[in-house]
Amino acid sequence: MTRVYLDHNATTPLRREARAAMVAAMDLTGNASAVHRDGRAARRLVEEARASLASLVGADPRCVTFTSGGSEAAATLLTPGFVARDGATTGFSRLIVSAVEHSCVLAGGRFSADAVTTCPVDSSGRVDLAALGALLAGGEGRALVSVMAANNETGVIQPLAEVAALCRAHGAALVVDAVQALGKMPVDIAALDCDALFVSAHKIGGPQGVGAIVTAAEAVTFPPLVRGGGQEGRRRAGTENLPGIAGFGAATAAVAPGIAAEVQRIAALRDWLEGEIVTISKASRVVGLPAARLANTSLTVHPGIEGETAVIALDLSGVAVSTGSACASGKIAPSHVLAAMGLDPGEARSALRVSLGWTTVREDVERFVTAFAAHVRMIAARAA
Repeated sequence: MTRVYLDHNATTPLRREARAAMVAAMDLTGNASAVHRDGRAARRLVEEARASLASLVGADPRCVTFTSGGSEAAATLLTPGFVARDGATTGFSRLIVSAVEHSCVLAGGRFSADAVTTCPVDSSGRVDLAALGALLAGGEGRALVSVMAANNETGVIQPLAEVAALCRAHGAALVVDAVQALGKMPVDIAALDCDALFVSAHKIGGPQGVGAIVTAAEAVTFPPLVRGGGQEGRRRAGTENLPGIAGFGAATAAVAPGIAAEVQRIAALRDWLEGEIVTISKASRVVGLPAARLANTSLTVHPGIEGETAVIALDLSGVAVSTGSACASGKIAPSHVLAAMGLDPGEARSALRVSLGWTTVREDVERFVTAFAAHVRMIAARAA
């Protein structure tokens, strides 16, 4: 059976360009910190990848720091020692995060637990701007705010222009989790008006285990999380993951030219899929409406159907989907994202997330719909 993979928000298949770049990098012997010819060849690959990622997000290559992934990047940036664009060195005494952030942000980085405040969201999963304004105005000390560009479970796109304006008005700094947004919507650090953002390679067809911090200016700094050598401009110690970084750079170069066309192609598939789901199961509904969403992401809830059971049934039919974030799979507790949006535990447990990507074609979506319809019929027959 040819399998259908529709869990791109968890990780997306490695692009051919990324694989080729990684294989080529593995054939290099030099350490990128060495000054001889072999070292310079390795350094060239790192800097080419840095420039490619910087170009994709409208940044200066000198403002890109490679990490082991998004979680490390979040832990690095979310620190009282963060220095924002204004260059003030007084530090941050509190962190404000939205209720639907990824677990790596909810963990609070290097802030103490009592210094982290959660901002609520509305029923569509968008940040409650009035609540954010009140939190910024009401707390003591300078605030660092972390809000994702787009949610990994629902695909809901946050109103970052308004969030950034509130941050500026209250002297706060803004860090954006752009992990799910990269390659699926325009991501430009100047347009986002944030102090820093972070991304991960494996969400755009690059390898797992490599990510990056991107700052809005060289003035934006942070105490290193990983200390030791002077790599990455002394912002992140440790010998660079040359194959991973080369693969990341190749993936950014591959995705950059076709984002607009790919968004249009994928949106048409998702919209057809959602129309079929609510036709097959009249009680089902799409989560996140009427907010703007990533074109590739569809989270639906299905009263009377257990999400985990449906995932297993679909898997046995050769279709890979999920109930939500891969980082939370296997947990008994319902999704914190759906709880923050006001869904009750029963609804949350019935959730299915289908996330499309660069390998997805119409036949894949049709296979999912056929398998989902068969599972719904089986559930109905058992209840009869």
